[in-house]
Amino acid sequence: MNENTLSAPHPANAHPARVYNVWLGGKDHYPVDEEAAELAARANPTIVPSVRANRAFLGRAVRHLTGVGVRQFLDIGTGIPAAANTHEVAQQAAPESRVVYVDNDPIVLSHARALLVSGPEGRTDYVQADVRDVDAILDAASHNLDLSRPVGLMLIAVLQYIKDAEDPWDITRRLLDRLAPGSYLALSHPAADVTAPEVAESMRIYNERAANHASATPRTHVEVKRFCDGLEILEPGVVTLTRWRPGPTDAPDDTLPMWCAVARKA
Repeated sequence: MNENTLSAPHPANAHPARVYNVWLGGKDHYPVDEEAAELAARANPTIVPSVRANRAFLGRAVRHLTGVGVRQFLDIGTGIPAAANTHEVAQQAAPESRVVYVDNDPIVLSHARALLVSGPEGRTDYVQADVRDVDAILDAASHNLDLSRPVGLMLIAVLQYIKDAEDPWDITRRLLDRLAPGSYLALSHPAADVTAPEVAESMRIYNERAANHASATPRTHVEVKRFCDGLEILEPGVVTLTRWRPGPTDAPDDTLPMWCAVARKA
């Protein structure tokens, strides 16, 4: 077991950001997170390569958005910092880029404030809020982002933590409603219709160990595409992670059970 860098007291339930940190090979987690991560990965061996492919998709999406002129990003469900974070990718291409990170875990944000340091020409900021708190997020983000200009809304592997009864599609629409025309949505989401039995079992194991508010729901291609209703979905559409504009050395792997897309608000 890896020695983690977090201090006592240890929580009773796993948290998504810390479990994700285990899968990325980090050390910022508790034993309960490591147990959930290891058991879920045992049930579904595609989890770890999916997490890494998801990180690569984030980088490609941010590079594309900076390439079409986006200089502001709202990254909700930040997670514990790892390599190639949103502001690092954006500011490498456009040093003046501004990024607001949002997470509901104070541990995540304490790491973010320490590690996600902007370059001198840009800016990073941090908001502690749940993705469901749409108005609070946008009000806080507006202190550092100009919402009258295009924003890249990053919902990377976060919408699965909103239950169907809480209407994640409406939450996404409300976030986009206050963003300017020309803004973009970049999202990824666990798939219910790719390697379905393994995904269902790994989710069951994870959900048994997570707090109720952090339980996860995989969704089908049709359900994930609904998040882009009313938007212009960029080519190649809603696809598995390695199919979204891969680089020349990226090998396709359609067994990785996550859908992803980038879409533009007209």
